[in-house]
Order: sequence, then C-alpha cells, then structure tokens
Amino acid sequence: QVQLVESGGGLVQAGGSLRLSCAASGFTFSNYNMNWFRQAPGKEREFVATITGSGRTTNYADSVKGRFTISRDNAKNAVYLQMNSLKPEDTAVYYCKMGTYWGQGTQVTVSS
Repeated sequence: QVQLVESGGGLVQAGGSLRLSCAASGFTFSNYNMNWFRQAPGKEREFVATITGSGRTTNYADSVKGRFTISRDNAKNAVYLQMNSLKPEDTAVYYCKMGTYWGQGTQVTVSS
C-alpha cells in the first residue's frame, strides 16, 4: 500500500532553514508528480510546491517562491523541501502528497 512519511520538521528562528523529507513506498515513485502542502492553525490546507516524476519541472506557491526548493531522488524514493529564509507565517504542518494519498505531516514552527 502507498505510504508517505514526512520528517525533518522542528522549531527554527526566523531567517533560518529546514529541510523536510518524504519517504515514499508502495508505488512506482518515478511515475508520479509529488507535492508539498501545508496547513497553518485555523487555516485551509494550501499548496506549497510540486515536482514532476522526472524532477525536471517544478512549481511553487507565490508565498514561497525564491525561498523554498522542491527536489527528489528517484533512486531513494524520496522528495525533499529545502526551506530557507523562513518566516513566522511559514509555521504550519507540512504534508507530502501523491495523487489522493497524504502523509501524516511534520510540524514546522518558526519563531520571531
């Protein structure tokens, strides 16, 4: 069965960096686009970034463009989100998504 397991969240000061990872299993990883979403307290879950199966094409929400980078390693069945210049408004639970499948999420907290 499909499994998506996020890791790498934590507490960081504004301006800092974190790298999230999502380990995938149960499907042919390189065949699928992978996505990161986030949900802040009291807000709707929102799109953050996506990457095609080959890794050649990426797209980002305007709010993270230029600060976050999505990448993948098809040999390791993993997708990553490098987050730089973090802001308090980036505080959220970050989720990995493939098709209709979601991971359990990892908490990112940015202190001011």
